[in-house]
Amino acid sequence: MSSLKFTAESSSNGMVERDFTVGDVPGVLWSPASGATDRTPLVLMGHGGGNHKKHPAMSGRARLLVAGCGFHVAVVDAPGHGDRPRTAHDEAEIAELFRARAAGEPEGPIVVRYNDHLAERAVPEYLALLDALQELPEIGTEGPVGYWGINMGTAIGIPLVAVEPRITAAVFGQHWPDVLAEKAKRITIPIEFDLQWDDEHISREEGLALFDAFASKEKSLHVNSGKHKELPRFEADSAVRFFARHLGGAATTAA
Repeated sequence: MSSLKFTAESSSNGMVERDFTVGDVPGVLWSPASGATDRTPLVLMGHGGGNHKKHPAMSGRARLLVAGCGFHVAVVDAPGHGDRPRTAHDEAEIAELFRARAAGEPEGPIVVRYNDHLAERAVPEYLALLDALQELPEIGTEGPVGYWGINMGTAIGIPLVAVEPRITAAVFGQHWPDVLAEKAKRITIPIEFDLQWDDEHISREEGLALFDAFASKEKSLHVNSGKHKELPRFEADSAVRFFARHLGGAATTAA
């Protein structure tokens, strides 16, 4: 089992931020500054493609969960992202994506293939992360666990949630069904799913197909007008309320 080592710590506005490594994988853990019991919920997050663990989307969502619900929140850099080196395979896939984008060709087939490769590497890392975090006295093994990841975070999160029974609620969205639909069929926990109606990369039919694949008895589809990168900010508040309902918490975000 990989050990978790904290490498830096800072705090502001009631939230503690601690950088860590699990093995050689860098990550960050955000927690309430006031401390928490060993049943405090934990939400694992996955960042989007081309981003990193401290991208504003990650730190912003973490602040909502910590300040609004008193949760712990953790995210690691995906393979080839953030502070992690790129392999020759990473470089080749990224170059192919940029080539297709410049040529006006569909990006989906490349993103699906590359994200599937990243998920194969990242899922074992998230399992090791969860093991290590639950060894911390402020988290422990008794508290509920959620997962929140959009775009590439969904490509990693669906295969993770499909094999990890400790995760009991998840927020996904904005990805193709190609390699994920079969894995989604194994997921029965409550799901909230985001879809952009005018997404220039993922068709409505593809987005709906992935949502439909989940075997969850409780699943909620959130559809908004707009393109791929125009997911409304208020969907983050909705996700926080979703986790508060299913994991427990105050959910003091705006309605």
